[in-house]
Amino acid sequence: MPRYRPNIAAILQDDRGRILVAERIGISGAWQFPQGGIDRGEKKTEALKREVREELGLAETCYQPLFSRSGYRYEFPRDHGRRGSWTGQEQTYVLCRFLGTDADIDLRQDDPEFVDFRWIFPHEFQLVWLPEFKRGVYRQVFRDFFDIDLCPDGP
Repeated sequence: MPRYRPNIAAILQDDRGRILVAERIGISGAWQFPQGGIDRGEKKTEALKREVREELGLAETCYQPLFSRSGYRYEFPRDHGRRGSWTGQEQTYVLCRFLGTDADIDLRQDDPEFVDFRWIFPHEFQLVWLPEFKRGVYRQVFRDFFDIDLCPDGP
């Protein structure tokens, strides 16, 4: 029976309509949304606050959750290092209005996951920034949140 790890992802959007993407540490050119697992007994709202704080150093006063959608699933490849007992992840994406400034973002955390961040318009996102197994979820997320059909080969 497949087991999916519960996961939360934050889509931070500024007042110009741009979204924040961050480049994974140790994987040059791999850009994604901040995201992470929901701990046992943790509410989704608590996990969102924790993940955004742990990955971006942002206080909850720097963003406002607007709405979320759940049920996005992907399966880990067999050789994936974080697979463990999980088949994959089931994600909830939360669109958040960014209320802070770039100076509020601090990627230098105790266990950093990102080396850089940037703001892009949703149509500028490129699926080639992601591992193959995550691309289907991102395509659906961009359809659902921005009514954009991302091209498999880029913009």
